[in-house]
Amino acid sequence: MNRPLTPRGAATKRRIVAAAAELVYARGAEHVSLDEVMDITNTSKSQLYHYFANKEALVREVIALQTSRIVEANAAYLGALDSFTALRAWGDMIVAAYRASGGVGGCPVGSLANELSTRSEDARLLLKQSFSTWATVIANGLRRMLQDGQLRPDIDVDGVAIAMVAAVQGGILLAKTARDARSLECAVDMALAYVERHRSCRT
Repeated sequence: MNRPLTPRGAATKRRIVAAAAELVYARGAEHVSLDEVMDITNTSKSQLYHYFANKEALVREVIALQTSRIVEANAAYLGALDSFTALRAWGDMIVAAYRASGGVGGCPVGSLANELSTRSEDARLLLKQSFSTWATVIANGLRRMLQDGQLRPDIDVDGVAIAMVAAVQGGILLAKTARDARSLECAVDMALAYVERHRSCRT
């Protein structure tokens, strides 16, 4: 059984994962070595292997970190979702976040999925759960709107949430390729327009 980490140990582990996440985001998991992670975090090999059995274990932690960041960013908008105005604010946040990245790098989770899904079954399953977690945050927000009577009962909340994640991922990929946010804006607008078409006649 692994012993619980001390507060100092937990902080060191978080620092290593955060640094590894930046390297992986910039260059891809395949092109990042443990030696590079040790250099950038000023940790020894014994320290690194104290926290991570191997590179795959570190990558799993990177996936978990990037997932938590995306869920937190979405939850800040969708956690209080109570109107179409709030839904539009979420869409604007997605586009603004892409623009803030300078049009390079793409979605951290999407990039990992593109690289690792056919190479590692463990990573694929973790990334599958990442997208599911993201879709659940969106679905919960839409479900609140449904319960408030703002959406018609015939809307497939879970299906729409999955489609919205897919729209964002596809939009980011096209925007990254074109170095132009227009593709992402169109994808987000189409997704929100679909939700709008399910507006209740009572609102």
